[in-house]
Amino acid sequence: MAEHTRSSIIVDATPTTVMAVIADFAAYPAWTGEVKEIEVLETGENGRAAQVRLVLDAGAIRDEHVLAYTWDGDRECSWTLVRSQMLRSLDGSYTLAPAAGGRTEVTYQLAVDVKIPMLGMIKRKAEKVIIDRALAGLKKRVEDIAAGRAQG
Repeated sequence: MAEHTRSSIIVDATPTTVMAVIADFAAYPAWTGEVKEIEVLETGENGRAAQVRLVLDAGAIRDEHVLAYTWDGDRECSWTLVRSQMLRSLDGSYTLAPAAGGRTEVTYQLAVDVKIPMLGMIKRKAEKVIIDRALAGLKKRVEDIAAGRAQG
């Protein structure tokens, strides 16, 4: 990835548990604020999604895009844009690393290029907001599942 934004968080669960939540696209509308619809279009040999259609609604921004996913076991999930109305490119990844006490360090990396002109500083700020919200939502979802509190 060229210019990208990256952030990490520690989740109180194993990498296998965290990756299971990342791979459960059907549940995304229950724990991600922006994803309103999701459809797995293609499944890879590993049984995980290879291509996914997402409908996002983040207030003023509503978009539908298709992402192609690649998986490296329970270590990494990465994606790239196949098509979108508003985006020129979208490359991202979750990288999971075991941490002390059966926990996991989750690193989210994202690079977005929109079709409309936007200052790099504003784009990086938007990426940071997306990443921070996604990591907080993922942490809550995984820890709720581990504690038996998850809904949907």
